[in-house]
Amino acid sequence: MPAPRDFIDGPWRAVPVLGVTQILSWGTIFYTPVLILPLIAAERGWSMSFAMGGFSVGLLAAGLSAPYVGRGIDRFGGHVVMTLGSLIGALGLVLIGHAADRISYLAVWVVLGVAMAANLYDSAFATLGRIFGAGARSPITALTLAGGFASTVSWPTTHILLESLGWRGTYLVYAALLACISAPLHALALPRARFETEVMPRSDAPPPPAVLPPYGLPFILVAAAFATYAFVPSGLSAHLLAIFARSGIDAGTVVWIGALFGPAQVGARLIEFTFGRNLHPLWVARFALSVLLCAFTMLALFGISVPVAAAFALMFGGANGLVTITRGAVPLALFGASGYGRLIGRLAGPFLLVQAAAPLVMAFVVDRASDPAALALAAGFAAAALVCFILIRRPK
Repeated sequence: MPAPRDFIDGPWRAVPVLGVTQILSWGTIFYTPVLILPLIAAERGWSMSFAMGGFSVGLLAAGLSAPYVGRGIDRFGGHVVMTLGSLIGALGLVLIGHAADRISYLAVWVVLGVAMAANLYDSAFATLGRIFGAGARSPITALTLAGGFASTVSWPTTHILLESLGWRGTYLVYAALLACISAPLHALALPRARFETEVMPRSDAPPPPAVLPPYGLPFILVAAAFATYAFVPSGLSAHLLAIFARSGIDAGTVVWIGALFGPAQVGARLIEFTFGRNLHPLWVARFALSVLLCAFTMLALFGISVPVAAAFALMFGGANGLVTITRGAVPLALFGASGYGRLIGRLAGPFLLVQAAAPLVMAFVVDRASDPAALALAAGFAAAALVCFILIRRPK
């Protein structure tokens, strides 16, 4: 474990700094649409599907810009790229209040998509990889512990602000948080050390671990594993609670079941941080996806009831919490720390593209087929991700 001083003037200072900014970035940009976009759609006379389509456009823009963000972090550091990302996010949140027509509304979501690429987990993981090198796994896990509370903080806060300030005022408050808290923290408090130049190898140091080349079949399998998995949390986050409600569970209980997801994520990450640090992240990913497939099997065998839905939420949340860690840890373990930011950006591109498409695809399946068919589709993507992780071989 790091010494307390490392959290003040050492590299571990990056973890609490990014913990605060991740809560702010996720809470102000990513988690707010579910509460605010219905209000925008109602005020402007747009369909709900079009309003949410703007969010999908933002995720698409994030996927397209992620490789460039990763390269920028490798070259300039997170203290530069993530600062710009916070300011771009603040600008987007201000502009969305003035986007009165459809074209400008979608254009603002492109701006916010760039901000998501430069502010959320992928950019934070790339920043930690640049600072810690091959030792970034523990900082990544510690960071996801803080990030797991973003929805817990964001939704109640957003609800209170909406009642007192309206959606425009809420977005202005969030823009101020990004510009006045996140941007200065990124610019002034993030360590600027780089592991290749700041850490001198000792003559008696053990040889570095073997790594795979970041291209060819190993890279394709890793990219495919995370991209296919991206369908599951994105699709289910948009539709799972509605599916539970349509099965006959009352609205209040559905909300309570949904609230189990966040604590399950954090609990699984805490267990991994405490007991699983020496386990290869490939095994963590395989275990998490196996648990998730067991959860889908449970739904298929026993149907949707309150106990089964609650158990599913806990298993899904725990699995997602572990897979989030492996998004940073698997590429680091397989491909090494050199060029890690660029690598994370290349992997984030297909992940975010699938994430953008998943809610629309799930909605199409729900409308044209049934809720069980939509759940089976999500389970199929989880199974495909597990197969990819099983096929990946560790470097010898």
